[in-house]
Amino acid sequence: MTQFIHSDLGQRQAGEIVEITLQGSAANVRLMDSGNFSSYRNGRQHRYVGGLAKRSPVRLQIPSSGHWHVAVDMQGLRGNVRASTRVLPRPLPDLREAPLRSVPGLVQADDPPGVEGGVQREYDVFISHASEDKGTVVRALANALKEQGLRVWYDEFELKIGDSLRRKIDKGLANSKVGLVVLSRHFTSKGWTNYELDGIVTRAVTGEQTLLPIWHEITKAEVVAFSPSIADKVARSTATHTVEEIAAEIAELIRSPRLD
Repeated sequence: MTQFIHSDLGQRQAGEIVEITLQGSAANVRLMDSGNFSSYRNGRQHRYVGGLAKRSPVRLQIPSSGHWHVAVDMQGLRGNVRASTRVLPRPLPDLREAPLRSVPGLVQADDPPGVEGGVQREYDVFISHASEDKGTVVRALANALKEQGLRVWYDEFELKIGDSLRRKIDKGLANSKVGLVVLSRHFTSKGWTNYELDGIVTRAVTGEQTLLPIWHEITKAEVVAFSPSIADKVARSTATHTVEEIAAEIAELIRSPRLD
């Protein structure tokens, strides 16, 4: 019986990649399921994935889910070889962000026509931001939203030291369907309390998220340090989305029926 180096891979999934590293001579590398490995070990006809490997490492894909084995041998060859085998880790699944339509409270709808004292919002979107961020992101975001055909109000919502954050944002929410707050280092350095901003982003009673944070040039750790609860809210980041992508998603949110 041919001598061989055996690696029992156990139960594996179709599509996984097995990497065999060889040291020494060229060798025969065979990836086999349990039935074919039993036939191979007993010198009978068998089927396998692989063949003569002259370079290392060798990577083979598992064709179907089941119990799999790797055998490395020198049958018909001269020399000596050592081998090690591992199953390569799969990449993590794609990060899937919560769609904005799934977040209750983000869209402040108009009251139905005929309702006495009903609110008809003048703007689709308002943007709360530190004035220092206007040139780097806010103006571009506002223009991208306008290009989507949305009515945007943002000039009155430059937030400066001494401003009442709650009063300005409450006014913006009263006049607009969607509120954005550009969360940056400039914004977090203004001295507003976490309690004040937390209360604006989330309705204390219902738990609905009323503002969409847009992270700009700020890290997760910095947001957590500023407000752990804000860091857990659905948000978008200019590090992973262009302003055009953010604007397009907000436009879709406003134009689509709300998910209940």
